[in-house]
Amino acid sequence: MVLLSLLIAATLAAVEPGFVSLFDGKTLDGWTLVGKHGPGYVVENGILVCPAEGGGNLYTAREYSDFVFRFEFRMEPGGNSGVGIRSPLEGDAAYVGMEIQILDDGHERYKGWLKPEQHHGSVYGVIPARTGFLKKAGEWNEEEILVEGRRIRVTLNGVILLDTSLDIVREAEVLKEHPGLARKSGHVGFLGHDTRVEFRNIRIRELTH
Repeated sequence: MVLLSLLIAATLAAVEPGFVSLFDGKTLDGWTLVGKHGPGYVVENGILVCPAEGGGNLYTAREYSDFVFRFEFRMEPGGNSGVGIRSPLEGDAAYVGMEIQILDDGHERYKGWLKPEQHHGSVYGVIPARTGFLKKAGEWNEEEILVEGRRIRVTLNGVILLDTSLDIVREAEVLKEHPGLARKSGHVGFLGHDTRVEFRNIRIRELTH
């Protein structure tokens, strides 16, 4: 299984010029874990796993400014996680950086109270994404997050959920609550929220101008 994962990673690299793998399928080399819960993050059969009893924020050791981040993820029913972008290592990434929501938002536990900007693919608490394109819990999804200047684009399973400029956010109270919207660089990472979420084929391409 590990060999298969490595072969897939090699194939992806061959067809995706400029992308660099961030996960070797065996270790957490190149990552920094902050606020570890329980076992934190573990590697199982070449897959990066945030166990339900584990978690914390797993950030790239490096910082990035403009980039395309691609990965696959699989959730248990009601799964909840996120991708921190341009985030510092300390503090809540959804506020001091930005969080792109990962959420099984169609699950019963979220019915009736989720705000539009809390659905999967949203810039958490700030800009809502289109909904209805997640695969069923237990199936693998493919996601791409493009961050370029003030532009954020989120694509899920080939469908663009969000393509926007952060400059549309002008409410003083939102800008005050989310100072991370002004950041130009930071770490990229996975934000655990007490449910099992699995990741694979994690890679990034820096954008230069």
